Order: sequence, then structure tokens, then C-alpha cells
Amino acid sequence: MHLRAVGAGGEGFGARHALPPRILAMRSLRLLPLAAAVLLAAPAVHAAKVKVPVDLGLGPAGYHFFGAVGDDQPVHYGLKISLEAVIDKELIKRNRSKIPASYRAMAGSMEEVRFSPSIFIPDALIISPKLEQTGIYGVTWRPVGLNVPLIKSGVRLTVGAALLLTYAFLYSDTLPTTHFVRPGLDLGAELEIPITKSFLVSLGWSSGLYVPQKLGELGMGTLPDELDQTIWHAGQGFLQLHFRFPYETKI
Repeated sequence: MHLRAVGAGGEGFGARHALPPRILAMRSLRLLPLAAAVLLAAPAVHAAKVKVPVDLGLGPAGYHFFGAVGDDQPVHYGLKISLEAVIDKELIKRNRSKIPASYRAMAGSMEEVRFSPSIFIPDALIISPKLEQTGIYGVTWRPVGLNVPLIKSGVRLTVGAALLLTYAFLYSDTLPTTHFVRPGLDLGAELEIPITKSFLVSLGWSSGLYVPQKLGELGMGTLPDELDQTIWHAGQGFLQLHFRFPYETKI
């Protein structure tokens, strides 16, 4: 099971005062074994069916590639995707007896854990045909990341970081044809607004910082004065509609 994103607030750990993001992040990492235990590691004697909320998010995204690509065409288009199971206080409370005893104390202090079931589910698709001079098609995966909530009462504001892997095919009348294949680091923020319990809306921004790749090439030897002729930073703004539905599984 692929753990994708973890969220926990200071109050979720029994603290009445806000903790620094670094401390929250370290404590959030401790919840990863709990998420696995809740859904996968319970003893067979406790095996039972449980309904876990699953959040499916879909929505439009706009990209700006810094450098020559952005100068040629400021905005490209895509689709933002997310699929996450949500383990929250309500779910833990209903199924406390099914949690291994060694994890129950940690579960009682947990605010929320979210995770994606597979690293093969893409984070975003770039679908930007050549409306002007340049077209880009591609896919981005976000295999592992950490989100820390700054606001979690009603609306939810999170900041986070994640590893990225992107492949994109760029074809153009003015730029060299490029197969962009690079790992990167994603830094971003997202505001999530609940409309109903099963329907939410979120909007956000992320900056993908990549190992620079020169247009028309695949090599690694990019010089600082050639940075404008590379793909190294892609900004992404997005709007997502989230649909939550129960998924029945055994623990």
C-alpha cells in the first residue's frame, strides 16, 4: 500500500498550542505505520468489514513553464487527479476494537491520515494541444509526499512537499522537439472547502522544481547560463471537485 499524504494538527496530538511545521511533520511521519495497521495489519481474529471514505478529486489545471517554453506560450493546460482513502477520528472511533493494541494510543491522538492506494495513479495529466506555436502532452506522478494542515476547522488549508516524476512530450514551431523526463520536488499549498460531507472543492498552487533538462536534449550537463533554454520549473494552478464515497474493505 502506497502512503501518499499525511495530515495532522497540533490538537490532533493532544496539544493545545500550535506546533512548528517541522515538529508536525515529524509527528505526522509516525502515523504512517498506523494507517497501514488500520487497513492491513489487524490480527485475523478481528477480521471484519469496514467502510473507509475514499476521496476522488478531478479538475482543470493550468501550467506555466519558466524559461523559453513559458516565453513562447505562457499557459498550458491539464487535468489534476487525486484518489485517497481518508482515515479520520470518526473512522478510528467506530473501529477502535479492530486496531492492534500497540497502535491504539496513537490512534486516539490522530487527526487525519490520507493515502493513495498505488504509486501508479498519476497526480496530473498535461493535455495542451498546439493552440499557438507549442503543444505539450505528459503525465506527472507524485509517489510520496507530506502535507501539514495550517487550518483544519471547517475549511482545510495545507502546505506540503513531495517527490515528482514527470514525462512530457513537447512539439513546437519555434522550439526544439523535446522528450522531457525528470524527477523533481514539488512545493505547494491547497485550500479545501467542504460543500457537503460527500462533496468538496479545492484550489491550490504547486511549484515543481526539476533537474534541468535542455530543450531538444536528454543529457544532464546544463550550464547556469543555459537555464533559460531548459525545463526546470513548472508552476501549476488547479481547481478540483472532490467526491467522497464509502469503500468496503476487510481489516
